[in-house]
Amino acid sequence: MSSLPLDADGHLYVFAYGSLIWRPDFVHLGQESAVLRGYHRRFCLTSRHYRGTPETPGLVLGLDRGGTCRGVAFRVCPDAAPEVLDYLEARENVNGEMVYDRRLLPLRLGSGREVRGIAYVANRSHPAYCRPCEASTAETIARGRGQAGTNLDYLLNTARQLASMGLRDSRLERLVKLATAEVTCGQPA
Repeated sequence: MSSLPLDADGHLYVFAYGSLIWRPDFVHLGQESAVLRGYHRRFCLTSRHYRGTPETPGLVLGLDRGGTCRGVAFRVCPDAAPEVLDYLEARENVNGEMVYDRRLLPLRLGSGREVRGIAYVANRSHPAYCRPCEASTAETIARGRGQAGTNLDYLLNTARQLASMGLRDSRLERLVKLATAEVTCGQPA
């Protein structure tokens, strides 16, 4: 078990910044707000599976370099860690496409405690990595639909969950307004 990315307290911590916040789908002992420094949340990965198709890709969130990201840290018991890590790897890197790099990074929990937890960081060398402007991001989100639903639902669910926890993300809030307006403008009269 020593090769597992566990914190000194013996637990696995998983940092969630997107859909993992509202749909973790793995066994955990609890969750707490957390801050990750050195990365920010951004729609920077094209999605041809969950929120788009090969013909009309959507966008999903990734952690990109610079800034700070507020999210959730899930605490997982060490016995469940191997299964949770396997699940997360399959979920985040669909079909073995390494769009995310799993990294062990320092997190500051809402309680003030510092732990080391895993986070999935956007792989800047993968062809799915992109940095579209805000207007293009909103347009892509407005039209994206994949196996897991619409891209707009993904954005709205993430923004709502963060807001319900008192974690504001002004970039996501702007995207909600832009993408919602894009969908409204695209509706037939």
